[in-house]
Amino acid sequence: MYERITIDPKICHGQACIKGTRIPVHQIIHMLANGDKAEDILKDYPSLKATDIQACLEYAAALAEEQITPIEMIG
Repeated sequence: MYERITIDPKICHGQACIKGTRIPVHQIIHMLANGDKAEDILKDYPSLKATDIQACLEYAAALAEEQITPIEMIG
């Protein structure tokens, strides 16, 4: 997965992008969440491969799996 996703502060303000493009991962995830089919995304972005879309989903899943410890508010 991570060989298809890159984070570079000089590209797209450091947002996670599909390697070799300026297509942010969040853009692909939003498109899928809005009901776009992977086949249609691939037609709209001919530089992408199915493995790129899969890598975006895996990246998003890894972020969602991250454990967050809430900080107790005193007051």
